[in-house]
Amino acid sequence: MPPDTASSPAPSEPRPRFHLAVPVDDLAAACEFYGGVLGCPRGREADTWVDWDLFGHQVVTHLVPAGEPHVAGRNPVDGDDVPVPHFGVLLEVGHFHDLVRRLEDRGVSFAIEPHVRFAGQPGEQWTMFFCDPAGNALEFKAFADDSQVFHRPGTDN
Repeated sequence: MPPDTASSPAPSEPRPRFHLAVPVDDLAAACEFYGGVLGCPRGREADTWVDWDLFGHQVVTHLVPAGEPHVAGRNPVDGDDVPVPHFGVLLEVGHFHDLVRRLEDRGVSFAIEPHVRFAGQPGEQWTMFFCDPAGNALEFKAFADDSQVFHRPGTDN
């Protein structure tokens, strides 16, 4: 088996960040949502796209024509009907609850209300789902024990 090339960087190396481009049908509404509601700092931009700093990761909202559904399907996970695709960030528990309050204060509707998933099991986590104005599903979560993010039952991982 080849060495694990996806492991965490050495302490002196910069932490990798992900880049994700998502379609939006109203760039102004996307700017209000990502900048105003989520509080993401705005980065580079052009007439048809805007970069956002989502907790240190680069999310780009690209203007595309309306009409295509953003949810390809749903998958059952611990009693929730999870929209696919979706994206988000793993937060610390306190930051998760701060974000819940921010979203509630801004009147964001939850596709799946904030709650604990896998209670009392390895991988216990707070989770919530909501959509941006274009219908892109976002999940933010916080693990009770961050060392269990990649835990596989029956292994030492």
